[in-house]
Amino acid sequence: MSGTSTIDATSTIDARRTGVTAATSLLAGLGEVVVRVGNDQLGPFLREVDDLSRQVDAARVAILAEALSRGVVASSDCATAAGWVIEWAPSFRAGGAGQLVKVAHASRAVRNLALAAAVLGARVSVRNAAVALVEMDKLRPRLRDEAVEAVWAGFVKIATDHGPSEIRGLRDQLIATHGHQGDFQRRADQLKYGVSLSQPLDDDGMAVYRLRLDPEGKEVLEAMLGPLSAPNPTLGCSDLRSSDQRRGDALVAICRRAAAAGGEAPTTTKAALWVTMDLDQLRNSCGAGSTLGGQLLGPETIRRIACDSLVIPVVLGGDSEVLDVGRTKRLFTPGLLRALWLRDKGCTIPGCSAPPEWTDAHHLVHWIDGGVTSLLNGALLCGRHHTIAHQNGWTATATASEVTWHL
Repeated sequence: MSGTSTIDATSTIDARRTGVTAATSLLAGLGEVVVRVGNDQLGPFLREVDDLSRQVDAARVAILAEALSRGVVASSDCATAAGWVIEWAPSFRAGGAGQLVKVAHASRAVRNLALAAAVLGARVSVRNAAVALVEMDKLRPRLRDEAVEAVWAGFVKIATDHGPSEIRGLRDQLIATHGHQGDFQRRADQLKYGVSLSQPLDDDGMAVYRLRLDPEGKEVLEAMLGPLSAPNPTLGCSDLRSSDQRRGDALVAICRRAAAAGGEAPTTTKAALWVTMDLDQLRNSCGAGSTLGGQLLGPETIRRIACDSLVIPVVLGGDSEVLDVGRTKRLFTPGLLRALWLRDKGCTIPGCSAPPEWTDAHHLVHWIDGGVTSLLNGALLCGRHHTIAHQNGWTATATASEVTWHL
């Protein structure tokens, strides 16, 4: 019986290799004869070729995984598995051998059985599988143990119907939802150290800058740029500026408005952001909030920028229905800001010399915890100490003449 099975298996392999050779021959020169295909058949024909391509992708993984398992690659003269792939599949000289090797190796691991089945079943491409593996490697140590299996299953599902950008786009949401307590906020805080604005580089009379912003900074800037960068028709004519030009003009306009304000206490809020977050999560400093653009922000980030920026809190009920859209009365008024400037004369953290124009008005007892907006519940903090105060839960006591921090 075993001899008969071996013969049948060999016959099947031989038949499939013959079929591959025949398909290759039939597709050669297709571009010269495709003009004969009817209009209504071009779409279905492309679908058939695409199905064939997906099967080829799966076959490559199966063949390489077998070669790795048998030691064929290791015993070859090639220095690496990618080199072996390129030797026998020259099309990979243009790239992609590393991804194929990564997926083939992963398909042999027990924890990747679901992904292997999807790849070998031609449901997930090698490229998507490689991206999912990289993302999961980054996420696994940051996820709670009980969530790893469900997250991995979600990756496989997304990789079946979507592309690399959608797979990578899951990272923040997964960390916020399934990560260890506070991990999402810690990552957001670390990103602030990457904020930078380069010196101008002259480019034929134009100044070129490189700007890097963390998610919070990006959302604040975009909230200000949005209204100012909208097309502005004049005298019945369309705005002929490109989108990039309108945004550049808007940034200059923002700087001019800030300069025009001088050293006076600000009379308008810094930015208008809509942030949606579960009220219990905000109170318990877990999870993440979402802006209208879909950017996720950590709970302590939201608490901090809510002290004196125009952040509209949207309170959600258990079924995610909108229960209340908060008003902005909790913001420090221009009169209160002037009183804080006169009393504090700058950042109130001992040893900090930041002037008042570099500071934010901070609620000592946050509004979400029932704190009122008043002189005795406020203190000026520079941006750095404002962030640290929210991160570390610093407390203070204020009187009409001074602020005392309990550090």
